[in-house]
Amino acid sequence: MMRIVSPPSTGNHFPISSAFFLAASLVSTKAPSSVGILAFSPAYIAPRLAHEVTPFRQLAYRKMTSSLLDQANDGDSGATAVVTTDPLVDAGLPSPLILGSGSFTRKLILKEMGVNYELVVRSIDEKGIGNRKGDPAVLVSTLAKAKGDYLVECLSNDKDDDALSTLEQTKATDGDFGGWVVLTADQVVTHNGSILEKPESIDEARDFVGRYAESAPRTVGACVLTHIPSGIQVSGVDSAQINFLPSVADGDLVGKLLEGDAPVLSCAGGLMVEHPLVQAHIDGIDGTEDSVMGLSKDIVLKL
Repeated sequence: MMRIVSPPSTGNHFPISSAFFLAASLVSTKAPSSVGILAFSPAYIAPRLAHEVTPFRQLAYRKMTSSLLDQANDGDSGATAVVTTDPLVDAGLPSPLILGSGSFTRKLILKEMGVNYELVVRSIDEKGIGNRKGDPAVLVSTLAKAKGDYLVECLSNDKDDDALSTLEQTKATDGDFGGWVVLTADQVVTHNGSILEKPESIDEARDFVGRYAESAPRTVGACVLTHIPSGIQVSGVDSAQINFLPSVADGDLVGKLLEGDAPVLSCAGGLMVEHPLVQAHIDGIDGTEDSVMGLSKDIVLKL
């Protein structure tokens, strides 16, 4: 049985902070035969708050990144976090969160938020999913949902006995609903109507960067949270615009990033806005830096 629940029309900001609690009250996790799946239409949230990248902000960001670098690379657990209060625990949800993304920046953001997580990634054929000529918000939502659905299937159908055993050993709290919450995400960069994913070559990355000097690109990212075992799933989409200076095309920025082992080919659009070499060419961001980095804190907390 499937229940489709559409959110009330409240503009771009749909108040879904209690979506899990509402859904949990409608779906019984004790009766698998009658479990329903609630589908929430993605809330397309595009903050328009301009953030000036001042030298002070750059310095502060570099210090934050430096202090978290060792933490984010120290295993796949987010148990050691910057914020001591886990927002999932505060919301009555089970902890740790299952993070279905190997993205360094998403791990960094969750640590900064104080979210305790365990990394469990199961790859899918992303290129075979979604329409690259259509709405980027639909594309990232489709991909993030596909990642979540496959990971949940693996964990729920005994395909990952070892993963489940490991997760049980790390369980901090069942919260009000028990089970697990899985987070998956996806992001693309859009520029002049084209969708730019992870560059397939260094030359393509250089081509991307050259375009940014002509006009501003936007990041479009989706976050999907899925509850195991109820199947409750909520999602949100966030967008931000990066205003680059013309100097971004001067010299070989991609080459310089690669010299410092920056994961250029692993980033949608080919650039990491948090990298000092990139920051020097940013005039401002319409939106939030965490959204550009691949995981909007506001979206996570609203979901």
